[in-house]
Amino acid sequence: MSKEIYITDYNCITPLGFNVDSNWNALLEGQSGVALHKIIDNQEAFYASMIDSDELNEEFNRFFAQHTTDFTRLEKMLLLSLQPLVEKHTVSESTAFILSTTKGNISLLKNQPELPEGVYLSKLAEKIAYFFGFKTKPIIVSNACVSGVMAISVAKNMIQAGKYKDAFVIAGDELSEFVISGFNSFQAIGSGPCKPYDKNRNGINIGEAAAAAYITSMSTGNEKFRFKVLGDSAVNDANHISGPSRTGDGLYASIRNAMTEAKVSPEQIDFISAHGTATLYNDEMEAIAFNRLDLQHIPLNSMKGYYGHCLGASGLLESIISMESALHSTLLPSKNFEETGVTQPLNIIRENQTADIKYILKTASGFGGCNAVVVLEKC
Repeated sequence: MSKEIYITDYNCITPLGFNVDSNWNALLEGQSGVALHKIIDNQEAFYASMIDSDELNEEFNRFFAQHTTDFTRLEKMLLLSLQPLVEKHTVSESTAFILSTTKGNISLLKNQPELPEGVYLSKLAEKIAYFFGFKTKPIIVSNACVSGVMAISVAKNMIQAGKYKDAFVIAGDELSEFVISGFNSFQAIGSGPCKPYDKNRNGINIGEAAAAAYITSMSTGNEKFRFKVLGDSAVNDANHISGPSRTGDGLYASIRNAMTEAKVSPEQIDFISAHGTATLYNDEMEAIAFNRLDLQHIPLNSMKGYYGHCLGASGLLESIISMESALHSTLLPSKNFEETGVTQPLNIIRENQTADIKYILKTASGFGGCNAVVVLEKC
């Protein structure tokens, strides 16, 4: 019998707040971090979700003013997200450190002729791990926009395999000229606040955030909360470098595998935290996959209208918010959704609702045809 794996603690740093409680309260009020920002000098401002730099520096100095080491903006976000978890849980010789990010310190490339050492994802992970005294070699998960969900899966599977007893999973990405230019080249950035699954959606908003979770097989029962990681899966549909499978094959297979491992039927799922980027093909593909699995009646939302698409942080951040929904017995609406814009029916949440949430399905999809899923159970 495999070990039971639990998420027993988490934290997040976003434009809506520097801890989980402030984020949850802002979400209940319908607040969004998406606003007009000017990132590229020779381009007009566009809609994105960005952490206020002055507030970030003030919060960082409050906790780490005694440290003289230079830290990048992303590193400050990551350190702040992980700090309260490390304070409460022991880092041992059997503790894994897992970093999820797609681009890391990519902004360091700007105006530098040679590749700065800090750009390497391995160096970023080592710097954070060293700061907090981790004793094992850092593990990096960088698989496009499914990275945050896959990081949970990696922690679960490595603990079950006996390689580690527990794990700190941390995820983060920042807004940068490099990232914005890349999505612009795909003509994927929306002209206004994004509208997942809506008839009038026209693209994504890029966001930035950092999130952290503590995952363990040694649950004592004394924790404030516990969520069991019941099942997971990652499948690549090998469809296109950026476009998802039109039939949702990869996502369908991922959900089916994860639910089979979790021994959970479609009728038992209480809530779906979907990817929902607000691009034409992603939202349609998800709708098709959910219908193929008879999940079209399950309450569903996308958090992209609140946070934008936070790349490597999105999967972990959205998992945290879904667990908060379960703890507070509240379903949050899919922000900016008004009229269905996909060909298959979905039960999009339109307003705050009271609900008993035990089983959560969290999905993610990304470039290269990757799809990842976890099934969580509130204990």
